[in-house]
Amino acid sequence: MLQGTPILVLKEGTERERGRGATTNNIAAARAIADAVRTTLGPRGMDKMLVDSMGDITITNDGVTILKEVDVEHPAAKMLVEVAKTQDQQCGDGTTTAVVIAGELLKRAEYLLEQNIHPTVITRGFQLGADEARRILEKEIGTQVKSTDEQVLIDCATTAMGSKGVFGSRDHLAKIAVKAVQKIAEKRGDRIVADVDQIKIEKRHGGSIEDTELIEGIVLDKERGHPRMPTEVKNAKIALLNSALEIKKTEIESKINIKAPAQIQSFLDEEDKTFRRMVEAIKAAGANVVVSQKGIDDVVFHYLAKEGIYAVKQVKESDLQKLARATGGKIVTGVKDLTSADLGRAASVEERKVGEDDMTFVTGCSNPRSVSILVRGGTEHVTQEVERSLQDALKVVASVIEDGVVCPGGGATEIDLSVKLRKFAPSVGGREQLAVEAFAQSLEAVPWALAENGGYDSINTLIELRGAHEGANANRNVGVNLADGKAADMWKLKVVEPLRVKRQAISSAVEVANMVLRIDDIIAAKKSTPPSGKGDSSGGGHDH
Repeated sequence: MLQGTPILVLKEGTERERGRGATTNNIAAARAIADAVRTTLGPRGMDKMLVDSMGDITITNDGVTILKEVDVEHPAAKMLVEVAKTQDQQCGDGTTTAVVIAGELLKRAEYLLEQNIHPTVITRGFQLGADEARRILEKEIGTQVKSTDEQVLIDCATTAMGSKGVFGSRDHLAKIAVKAVQKIAEKRGDRIVADVDQIKIEKRHGGSIEDTELIEGIVLDKERGHPRMPTEVKNAKIALLNSALEIKKTEIESKINIKAPAQIQSFLDEEDKTFRRMVEAIKAAGANVVVSQKGIDDVVFHYLAKEGIYAVKQVKESDLQKLARATGGKIVTGVKDLTSADLGRAASVEERKVGEDDMTFVTGCSNPRSVSILVRGGTEHVTQEVERSLQDALKVVASVIEDGVVCPGGGATEIDLSVKLRKFAPSVGGREQLAVEAFAQSLEAVPWALAENGGYDSINTLIELRGAHEGANANRNVGVNLADGKAADMWKLKVVEPLRVKRQAISSAVEVANMVLRIDDIIAAKKSTPPSGKGDSSGGGHDH
């Protein structure tokens, strides 16, 4: 107000929320998201059924899938969804853990705010806690393992899949995941890199989860182009083309004037000759299989079939690149440039019927740097959940192979961090000490939720765990055994996780909690109205 006249700085219809109200509102929204996925944590977690606007159903308890599918409106809640996505990209597993920890940090922060502790002090305390947690993880909790130790890799994969709906077949799937990652892992300089994108997952429902298999080669979702082509080619030499085997149309507009009937015939003959030359070039290079990214003319298919060459068309570019890695071939642009050195090699290329579809299997590659997993399951929802579980397991195995560091699962790592951070808090001093203690408490949300989802008494479990991690004969590997709700050594139960999962979960949870706490003013513009004449011009409501 300036001498009684109100000054409008913001546009009409803008909503503004300031100070404590804004913070409380944001914390409530973020906690609502955390509470939504909390029940899915752990082997005894429940599933969610999500129905999108088209009526498609997803049944899962994979944290990131749930948060991606749910259409979140509140801006602070969206930030929590981002945490899950980052966790998924970096580690594949631990998405629910990251969100649960973030939600718990905000819950504890709210209590501190009520005691008039400034948000900046809280965020600083959280950051100190996170740095110390990272140090403890790397120096005291993490255990170095050899990346060739197959049993540890299988344990990590089964742990990652333990909380998914494929519980019964997880041993079978874990072995597949470990084998697949070992095939594609390669040394670059002095470190090992395992790029999970080199593993192709094809889903087909029908059969059971146990029928899921690893194919040391590539599966293409394509059938051969002509019924007279052989269904199987042994000792395959594969030409990989990313150009079409068709007559090209000219770039500029052109017409052909034909004055005599004989000219039509010679025109058609010329077309035929061009097609023949293409097939002859392929045959001359010694190829007996052709895989093209673009189209192949029916006449070309006919000539290829005559020569006994197996051909598929319109293969995805990513699949073509995987084929090149698996067979050792080179992708060639034009047929003219094709030489025998460019051909990929495989023991067999055959068409097999899987479920209702025909698929092309390229198998028996000598040293495949890219492999496929064919996922089977009773219904479509089952195959989708198996695929999600496998993706998590593959990434987890890859991070163990790359880092070579694991830690105990089952809430053991979190409770150990919590106990050690409580001892560390007094050394921080000042009001930040309270924030560090709140951070330590927040980590207990993970074993708490595990016990709760298992149907056990969380308080008793937590007291038992704290007792096991403190005192003279403390054991840092003790976590919740979900078979009986008691504390047990996780190494003996083979519940292990990559250290990367824990480190990333804590980092991203603290980052998002600090971000939400720093906001003290929300200015939401009025939703824009669509231009009149197109659709509804009545204007959308306010954005919250």
